[in-house]
Amino acid sequence: MAKHRCAIVIPTKNAMATLPKVLAKALAQQVPWSYEIIVIDSGSSDGTKEYLRGQSRIRLVEIEPQEFGHGRTRNLGIAAADADLVAFLTHDAEPVDSTWLRNLVAALEQNPDIAGAFGRHIAYETASPFTKRDLELHFQNIQRHPLIVYRDLEAQRYETDEGWRQLLHFYSDNNSIMRKSVWNDFPYPDVDFAEDQLWAQNIIQAGYKKAYAPDAVVFHSHDYSYSEQLRRAYDESRNFRKYFGYRLSPSPVEALARIVRFSFEAFRQEIDERFGIVTIGDRLRRAGQRAALVAGHCLGANHEKLPKSLSARLSLDRRLFRS
Repeated sequence: MAKHRCAIVIPTKNAMATLPKVLAKALAQQVPWSYEIIVIDSGSSDGTKEYLRGQSRIRLVEIEPQEFGHGRTRNLGIAAADADLVAFLTHDAEPVDSTWLRNLVAALEQNPDIAGAFGRHIAYETASPFTKRDLELHFQNIQRHPLIVYRDLEAQRYETDEGWRQLLHFYSDNNSIMRKSVWNDFPYPDVDFAEDQLWAQNIIQAGYKKAYAPDAVVFHSHDYSYSEQLRRAYDESRNFRKYFGYRLSPSPVEALARIVRFSFEAFRQEIDERFGIVTIGDRLRRAGQRAALVAGHCLGANHEKLPKSLSARLSLDRRLFRS
């Protein structure tokens, strides 16, 4: 029998800018049962390992940088967990309050057929108004659908509607939880991209259910530079096509039309003042980021037409290209 009801697994790499706050919140969770925290560090050089070695309540697992893989490393954490349930955070996903873990577990325990659940993200206070609004709209859209979804909820739609299948396999292990008993049969795929969504697709196809926990909230957001946005979008598009068969940008002509439309929107959209005051600089950055996003999606969707040397340079994570 497992020693703990739940474990929290956190992969880290050069995480000192955010990890202390994340761990402080993780250690302060108010729950009526025991839980453990396992951190897997893959070769930090900024003091993260030394900091973690001094944390008596943390189980530290150290691996070499070349041993890291998004799916492989999380499998290592689950295997090490002496718990029935395993929750995940990333080193820059900070629980908003002390009820995060309890709410995540409660979402999973609504039904024994729920294999995994994921929680909501909100932007850090320092994020741009556009990033704050985008995250809120994204999770509002998820909440318009049933909080528990599964293949037979709308079986015919699952077979014919690509958008519905995308919703059913959307999953974010920046803020998630799974049953270790299900993981025994369905471990994370050993891939370097979309391991969480591939896992969700596998359990949905196997007949399990997936839950969304809107009250299990973390701060997690990024304001990418133009080059980071383009390269991340390239990897996303290339690998969504590889793993799921989706073309995020069917043609260069359509991509150009989207860039023009999004550029106009960046300067015309009204942003609710609760997201912050929008400056001209915010709007210029938004137009550039959206252009980079669309360009990256187009390049990724058509990556087989590009020279391999260019594809390798475009990939933010070269391991994706090598794989």
